Amino acid sequence: MSTKRRGAALLAGLLLIAACQPQGGGDLLDTIRTNGVLRVSTDANYAPQSFLNDQGEFEGFDIDVAREIAERLGVDVEFETPTFDLVQAGGWNAQWDISVGSITITEARKDVLDFTAPYYFTPAQLAASTASGITSIDGFAGMRICVGAATTYLDWINGDLVLGDGSSLAEVPEGVEAVALETDALCVEAIQAGRTDFEGLLTASTVVAQALAGDAPIVAVGEPVFYEPLAVATDKNGPAHSALQAELDRIINEMHEDGTLTALSEKWYDGLDLTVRAE
Repeated sequence: MSTKRRGAALLAGLLLIAACQPQGGGDLLDTIRTNGVLRVSTDANYAPQSFLNDQGEFEGFDIDVAREIAERLGVDVEFETPTFDLVQAGGWNAQWDISVGSITITEARKDVLDFTAPYYFTPAQLAASTASGITSIDGFAGMRICVGAATTYLDWINGDLVLGDGSSLAEVPEGVEAVALETDALCVEAIQAGRTDFEGLLTASTVVAQALAGDAPIVAVGEPVFYEPLAVATDKNGPAHSALQAELDRIINEMHEDGTLTALSEKWYDGLDLTVRAE
């Protein structure tokens, strides 16, 4: 190859590399502000945190939090709905910028995700189908519990959960077997549909409360088995984002201090303020 052709090929390669880099600066924050859009991953079936209403529009606590973050960044928001196992695994390939999807901070997830300070806390609540007759946590011994795939609830049953804030966990009943569906919200729907291959489910207390309000044939069982610190997440292996991470932390702390998060929590959780840990 001639020197001229080698030079042209090198230039083309450099242009290709440049095209793949974040635009508007070296940090993802610059890219977001240049594009005027914050791309947020969330769940379309996780009421009251996030769900699609009858008009096909997103609603919920997480949705309102994401919209408020975007507003304080001075940009619009777009929602993406990857499966939760893809979100919590990291390696997003820049398909979305942040996750506002009630992700619990765990030691394992810290290896692949960066987290803000928690924006709220939820109790992890066991619930039994009314047909099972289970009335205590010990009553789940040797039984099957429905959970969402790749969730902290599955990790707890498998004995793999270490919360990122070091808080304690209840003991898992002996011989419990997990039945994992794509999301834990589907566990409620499965019980409502008459599915009987598990006796109960483990999910956020807010999801249990929502199901009970909808007359689902379940009953809450025992005290919460742990309390989840839930945070906004970014991808450690994604574009450089130290400036974005600092800005997200600033916004979350500001939303705590000015009462925005409390107001949103009370709006979506029947007057409950879940923005402070209550054990």
